[in-house]
Amino acid sequence: MASPRTVTIVALSVALGLFFVFMGTIKLTPRLSRDAYNEMKRAYKGYVRALPILKKMGINSILLRKSIGALEVACGIVMTLVPGRPKDVANFFLLLLVLAVLFFHQLVGDPLKRYAHALVFGILLTCRLLIARQPEEQPSEKRILLVNGDEQPHPHEAVPEKGKVKVS
Repeated sequence: MASPRTVTIVALSVALGLFFVFMGTIKLTPRLSRDAYNEMKRAYKGYVRALPILKKMGINSILLRKSIGALEVACGIVMTLVPGRPKDVANFFLLLLVLAVLFFHQLVGDPLKRYAHALVFGILLTCRLLIARQPEEQPSEKRILLVNGDEQPHPHEAVPEKGKVKVS
C-alpha cells in the first residue's frame, strides 16, 4: 500500500501539472477559450509596458506570453507524466514562474481577485516541493541499531531489564 506521503505527492503533481498545462495552453492558443486568450494578450501587453527593461532586451508581449505559456505546458507535462527527480525540477521552475507572475500583477496594480489563483497555486507548488524533498520515514520495525554486532530495539521502544520477564 502506498504511503500517505506518496499519495499526496502524486495527487498534487497530477493536479498541478494539469492546471499548468491548461493555463499554458490558454496563453498559447485561443482554441480552449477565445476570451481568456484575449485577456492574456491584454495583460501581457500591460506587463511589458510596466517593465520597460523588457523592451530594451528585445522582449515584446507576444514573446513573453508564449515563452511563459510554453514553459508552463512543458513543466505541467513533466509534473503529470514523468516520474522521479524531473518533477522536482519542473516544480521549481513553475514556482519561479508563479513568483514572476505575482511580481507582474503587483507591478501593474491588479486587484487580488486577478491573481489569487497564482497565490494559491504558488502555495500548492511550495507544499508539494517541501513534501517531496523530505526523506521517507522508515517503519519502526526496520529501525534497528547495531551495537557490537547485536541487534537492538529502537531507542524509544521499551526494553525489559535483564533477568526480568516483561508481562503485559
